[in-house]
Amino acid sequence: MNVLKKFFKDTVIYGLATVLPRLMNFLLVPLHTDKLQTTSYSDNTTFYVYAAFFNVLLTYGMETAFFRFFNKSEQKGKVFSTVFISLISTTVLFLIGVLIFSQHLATWLNIAPKYLKILLGLLVLDTLVVAPFAYLRATGRPIKFAAIKISNILIYVILNYFFLWAIPYFQFNFLWFDNTDLVYYIFVANLIASMVTFLLLLPYFFKTKIKFSISILKQLLNYGWPIMVAGLAYVINDNFDKWILPYLLNKDINGAYSACYKIAMFMTIFIQAFRLGAEPFFFSHATKENAKETYALIMKFFVIAGSFMLVFIVSYLDFFKSILVKDASYWEAITIVPIVLLANLCLGIYFNLAIWYKLTDKTIYGMYFSVVGAIITIALNLILIEKIGFIAAAWATLAAYGSMMVLSYFFGQRHYPVPYNLKQILFYLVISIGLSIVAINTNANYYINTVLVLVFLGIIIISEKKQLKQLINR
Repeated sequence: MNVLKKFFKDTVIYGLATVLPRLMNFLLVPLHTDKLQTTSYSDNTTFYVYAAFFNVLLTYGMETAFFRFFNKSEQKGKVFSTVFISLISTTVLFLIGVLIFSQHLATWLNIAPKYLKILLGLLVLDTLVVAPFAYLRATGRPIKFAAIKISNILIYVILNYFFLWAIPYFQFNFLWFDNTDLVYYIFVANLIASMVTFLLLLPYFFKTKIKFSISILKQLLNYGWPIMVAGLAYVINDNFDKWILPYLLNKDINGAYSACYKIAMFMTIFIQAFRLGAEPFFFSHATKENAKETYALIMKFFVIAGSFMLVFIVSYLDFFKSILVKDASYWEAITIVPIVLLANLCLGIYFNLAIWYKLTDKTIYGMYFSVVGAIITIALNLILIEKIGFIAAAWATLAAYGSMMVLSYFFGQRHYPVPYNLKQILFYLVISIGLSIVAINTNANYYINTVLVLVFLGIIIISEKKQLKQLINR
């Protein structure tokens, strides 16, 4: 049980640098939904869908490959330099190609040319800082890493409030400001924040001598390409719905869908914190005698925490939507939230299960599972959206993540069997889903829904009384 307490502590520590920026970014949802029309919110979403896709493509698994080879290599400077030179070279080639074909690319992507220019700047800056950020992590400088990450999001959030709230509210008469295109200044704020990050990391561009190794590059690419494919598949799973909705339905629907989808970020943030703490813990604990039993115990408590979050958020969904998504025109898509919450819970379980292929060096399976999820996502969205509307996109997300979760469990039990208590896990999942369905149908009666939350909490306390008592006392 002391091991479990250590795990929870590590989760908090490792999660801070990533979770805090996500929480700060979460503060922008009320601002954006209050100041932007649904069509503009759709443009904002589409912009970041492209950013996510090209970020994975431009880094082509190099960040993870860097950690793998930097830690075990005696020529650490050469590994860093090779990664850095490779990323700079491909980024410059990408920049030249986009500049040459910018007009055609803007038309093909259905994005305004001025948005494309900012997107290009962001992609270049964010790719160039990948190696320095990785270097900070690999050399054990978490405070500096976290400080720069947090400063980036702070600048972004402050500038968002300046452009979208302060300028209109105080009626500043800036000649350069166009109040008919507020979404443009969201992208400008991001570009400025990325510029500052680039300048803060600039000294690390000269940390090592220029040493490029073809042999090291080949190893990096061989290790990194499955990670890139898996990353692209993950982007598709997470964003294809928001990209296709404007084409199959319209931008208004996509804006409402994307905004309501943000409410599920509570679950996403919880999962992200878990991943950052879990991965180093799982690897460091792999040689322990009771490792598999510990993994099973962690899975159970993860499902308990995630299931409780599902019931809690669904029970008070009307409250959350009024706080986070202020404009009622967005609420037409609020029905997707319980489905997306459950989908993200399945994704969290999948990440937990993923330890089997990471510990056995069978990471290619992670790529296979992600590709299967992407195929399901694409197929169901294309087939069902025009038939049953935007709700199909949420069900497609649940189907994709649920399939990945099931596949990973069955393959994992063949290659690295962990004694997960399926009866307890399924018990909590089924109870939480059942209570959530009841909460959805109470017409936002907070008295009844509070009872539902307390009932589930009581079930947890009664069922896990012994282990919770040991966890608290040790």
